Amino acid sequence: MQAKDDARKLVRKVLREYPNPKPTLDFSNGLELLVAAILAAQCTDERVNQVTKGLFEKYPDAEAYAKAKQSQLEKEVKSTGFFRQKAKAIREMCAALMERHGGEVPKTMDELTALPGVGRKTANMVLGDGFGIPGIIVDTHVKRVSGRTGLTDETNPDKIEVDLQGVVPKKSWTAFSHAVMAHGRAICVARKPHCSRCPLRKLCPYESPSD
Repeated sequence: MQAKDDARKLVRKVLREYPNPKPTLDFSNGLELLVAAILAAQCTDERVNQVTKGLFEKYPDAEAYAKAKQSQLEKEVKSTGFFRQKAKAIREMCAALMERHGGEVPKTMDELTALPGVGRKTANMVLGDGFGIPGIIVDTHVKRVSGRTGLTDETNPDKIEVDLQGVVPKKSWTAFSHAVMAHGRAICVARKPHCSRCPLRKLCPYESPSD
């Protein structure tokens, strides 16, 4: 991991370059975000948004999902991939919401991660984007960019989260996560990062083949 002063400079640069980062999943409440996050596993956000447009209209609350037939929900989410597991996860998660929280999405990490199919990444997304409670969202882009830029030497998402918490101001945790995601999609891509036009180049130790 970079020295903290250097790491904080890089963090500030990221936040300046992406001043108003927005989540790329469409949602209007915490439940919709939970469902969208489950569907987004190994699927593009664009595809998920296409699917959830109709899904959210048909299933307005946790009770509706919990009572849905597995086979029907599978058909409706099939295009997101791994549709059997995702349909099952959504139904079980919503059943747990009904049983434990009266159908409402909780606002604490412990309660969220106790729900079936909800890990820290999804919980931090719901807390940050759904409720304005800061959280570091370690998705594949955040994991890759944080490693390349030297913000962490870890590969475990939970440990990456801890490292980033140490150099990113708490109030900016969610914004930083989305800024890094945007950077990972546009510049610091997986196979061949566009280092020659990267605004973080002078602060980044990563060396890539010419692009």
